Amino acid sequence: MVIFTIIPAWIWIAISAIFFAVGEFISKKFAISPGWTLFLTFIIVDIISASAWIPAIVQKNQLSITGVVWSIVSLIATVLIGILVFNEKFTLTQSIGLAIGFVSVILLSMK
Repeated sequence: MVIFTIIPAWIWIAISAIFFAVGEFISKKFAISPGWTLFLTFIIVDIISASAWIPAIVQKNQLSITGVVWSIVSLIATVLIGILVFNEKFTLTQSIGLAIGFVSVILLSMK
């Protein structure tokens, strides 16, 4: 399983978060217009997202930090999809929370 260590953990986290965000996009599309194709596509994308997470946790072996970084990156990606693709509105409080999320990813990523 050399591929688990050749690619840096942060890239695996980014890949996992991107697929998670794509899954969120698909789930919103499903909520608007349910159908089997969207449902099955969501399942496949979610499996890819979960699978990309595994090499990151193998490399870091720190569930607490790796999990928090993944969660925040995934949440930021989800928020951006909501705002940019679906034109969802954002409050000042939510903007502040997102900014704090960015800062937390930077701080948690430092050694």
